[in-house]
Amino acid sequence: MLLRFGPHLIKPSVVFLRTELSFALVNRRPVLPGHVLVCPLRPAPRFCDLSPQEVADLFGTAQRVAGVVERHFGGTSLTISLQDGPAAGQTVPHVHVHVLPRRVGDLPRNDGVYEKLEESEEASEDSSERWRSEEAMAAEAAELRKYFE
Repeated sequence: MLLRFGPHLIKPSVVFLRTELSFALVNRRPVLPGHVLVCPLRPAPRFCDLSPQEVADLFGTAQRVAGVVERHFGGTSLTISLQDGPAAGQTVPHVHVHVLPRRVGDLPRNDGVYEKLEESEEASEDSSERWRSEEAMAAEAAELRKYFE
């Protein structure tokens, strides 16, 4: 079954976890290795559009995913971010949580991750030649899927 991420159709091969109300997928243009997204199944444009049950499932899923990607990608910390609305840098009108495993020195400036997130979101909309291949994304999703079986 294909899922939606805003206007985009998401192939099952890039999804590594699905719950009753959320799903997690690998990122087609990760800022750092292990940068993944967690989204509600229902394509709600803004955080306040989610029901309390959707919020609970979304953040419970983000917490489960965070532990896995931090361990799998050798992180020692995490950046977890939700950009809510265009002025906050959200480019896909579907609530989504960015989960990035972090290590000391992974970026020249620690807070530079937010600039990188914005660049990644903007670039992902109009430069498909910079996206990872479907094969690479499917392989990463298959690795991560094993943690949730």
